Amino acid sequence: MSTNTPSNLLPLMASFVRVVECGSFSAAARQQGSTASAVSRQIAQLEQALGLRLLERTTRRLRLSEAGSEVFERCREMLGAAQAAMAVGERLMSHPRGQVRLSVPKAFGKHLIAPLMADFLQRYPEVDVSLNLSDRSPDLIGEQFDLIVCITDQPPPGLAGRPLCSVQQLLCASPAYLQRHGTPQHPQELVRHACLYLDESSDDHRWHFSNGREQCVVAVQGRFASNHSEVRLNGALNDLGIACLPHFTAAAALASGELHQVLSAWRYTGSYQGTAWILYHPTRHLPPKLRVLIDHLAAGLAA
Repeated sequence: MSTNTPSNLLPLMASFVRVVECGSFSAAARQQGSTASAVSRQIAQLEQALGLRLLERTTRRLRLSEAGSEVFERCREMLGAAQAAMAVGERLMSHPRGQVRLSVPKAFGKHLIAPLMADFLQRYPEVDVSLNLSDRSPDLIGEQFDLIVCITDQPPPGLAGRPLCSVQQLLCASPAYLQRHGTPQHPQELVRHACLYLDESSDDHRWHFSNGREQCVVAVQGRFASNHSEVRLNGALNDLGIACLPHFTAAAALASGELHQVLSAWRYTGSYQGTAWILYHPTRHLPPKLRVLIDHLAAGLAA
């Protein structure tokens, strides 16, 4: 099997261009930190691989043959393309620039990510951000996202990631609802309350709790369920029952007193809680535009 593949010939072609441009084997050797004999052998290998005489050697100088002139032009074009490719790398890797496509869960993106964007865009005027809000798990590669945020205990295999912040689910209800129906003191008491829960799977009405000493699972019920946390938030604000909400969705209403936290001594351990990870395709050379956005989000969410 022939080993004369284009990729194998590239170093020989580069040496050929250097010899022609420098005018001698010794000058080309000095430029590439080699010896004249080594460069001469490279040119001989290229001639043998192509089946062409590229250089006419005289005692005074080297002269391109007719075939050598044509091969030289093609090899010079190859080196020019390589230099242009290197210039692209230097341009893109020297400082943050270009567009970043980022996908995040809807409520997380609205409440935590979007507020950080104005400062980021001001700091990095050559970086554009396309922020996609979606509660499904997108295909990072297939859908051509640069970064995705996933809330999970463990990032999926095959992707690199950095933890951004913890995500907790809280039980909340309006003061009016609690005044009419009472405040539960133990998760099992939730069976006597109207609960607003996520309704995407058959197990979403089963709420899991732990207080460090005891664990329990409660099958809650209620007349209203929704797969969007802000809809459940509005339901709780309208006195429809006890809602299970991400802490960032409920934060403003809790601070204003429009909602009260229920069962604060217990930790909800069910779905959509854990750690928010920012995920990306593993690479040894993370583009600056991604690195600065990851750093900005991590710093902003750690505050």
